[in-house]
Amino acid sequence: MSEQPRQPRRKPAPAGAGGKQAKPHRRPQKDPVRMLAFEVLRAVGERDAYANLVLPPLLKKARQDETFQARDAALATELVYGTLRRQGTYDAVIKACIDRPLREVDPPVLDVLSLGAHQLLGTRIPTHAAVSASVELARVVLGDGRAKFVNAVLRKIAAHDLDGWLERVAPPYEDDAEEHLAVYHSHPRWVVSALWDSLGGGRAGIEDLLEADNERPEVTLVARPGRSTPEELLEAVGEDSALPGRWSPYAVRMAEGGEPGALEAVREGRAGVQDEGSQLVAMALAAAPVEGRDERWLDGCAGPGGKAALLAALAAQRGAFLLASEKQPHRARLVQRSLAGNPGPYQVITADGTRPAWLPGSFDRVLMDVPCSGLGALRRRPEARWRRRPEDLEGFSPLQRGLLREALSAVRVGGIVGYATCSPHLAETRVVVDDVLKGRGAGQSPVSAELIDARPFMSGVPALGDGPDVQLWPHLHGTDAMYLALLRRTA
Repeated sequence: MSEQPRQPRRKPAPAGAGGKQAKPHRRPQKDPVRMLAFEVLRAVGERDAYANLVLPPLLKKARQDETFQARDAALATELVYGTLRRQGTYDAVIKACIDRPLREVDPPVLDVLSLGAHQLLGTRIPTHAAVSASVELARVVLGDGRAKFVNAVLRKIAAHDLDGWLERVAPPYEDDAEEHLAVYHSHPRWVVSALWDSLGGGRAGIEDLLEADNERPEVTLVARPGRSTPEELLEAVGEDSALPGRWSPYAVRMAEGGEPGALEAVREGRAGVQDEGSQLVAMALAAAPVEGRDERWLDGCAGPGGKAALLAALAAQRGAFLLASEKQPHRARLVQRSLAGNPGPYQVITADGTRPAWLPGSFDRVLMDVPCSGLGALRRRPEARWRRRPEDLEGFSPLQRGLLREALSAVRVGGIVGYATCSPHLAETRVVVDDVLKGRGAGQSPVSAELIDARPFMSGVPALGDGPDVQLWPHLHGTDAMYLALLRRTA
């Protein structure tokens, strides 16, 4: 490679009026925390990635630098999730501060502005530090020209606090209740409407739910029965950093955060990370009485393996066999990893639950946790609220009905099917169950099955509604918004 010619030394800038020298050009300084947060937001925006998958490996890499402290990791995490959760509110604020439609702002510029808005309106970072750090980030990733635009917009945002901006950009509740809630609580309007329909009731309940969606969820562990105990996990996490689960006897909450993968039981697969709502669904299916034998269980949509691992452990205690089926090969591998070491008999297969690889009437218990919109897990995946569209439900609908019909075919007479979703949307829950039971749809006939009351099998859990199905809620139960219907095959 030829040697690059030496650049001539820059002459000092001429003195301006008053004899002052012009400031020399300064290279922008990279802030590793904000650079990391920006990188995650770009991955979410450009590749439809999920922050909970992108952020951990970036934090792990950053920790290799001894100057990157635990507080830096905590700040990066807050910047990422806080910005994603409040994206709708910050978009409305930014829109009020610029002279062009929001869609005409380049996405990387909008990401920097959103990060800055969150520091100004959603954290205790001092105003001058929030603005200067954001402008410095803009200089690094956008260049000096667009950094000036960022500086001008953020200074306008800094003129009011969050409450002041909400008064300016959200319509009054009395004029447009859904839009008011959408802006105040940073959810798309259609999601607000759907959640409100599912929840019922007045303003207080829906506001509590939307607020809960914007809170950082605790990390919850599950001690897989026969392989680990909650006492082991409590001791491993530390008494000052862990709490027993609220509802599940196998749950431990990491109240102070921490790294689950550092725990021996988790590394060995004897325990795992699993929301209490998911634990309750698996436990309810296992607890519901069946008529006759209880030897063969099926998890028909097993990926990524959390519920399958708990079911396998519960089945092993009764000497029952679990078949875990997953359509996607990479998810089936995750299921295999989750079940590795289970003391009881099990098998993992790659198969489509709508085209079953088993004979009708083969199983005594079947769990069908169907693919869905994921509106019940917005605490964990806040970007999903901006990614989903109402029309997405039309795509899930035939699949959900097909999987439930095949689950009822797979179970023997007297056996139990659990239909579960991580969504409270009525179109994915009660409507699906009713349609399948009554044979609604072209070419469909009623199914010989009956709904049984699922509430007794979530003992001690309050506010489960009128039954027979169960809807869990973040604001009422501290869980994801899991839905469960239990059905017994009658003929």
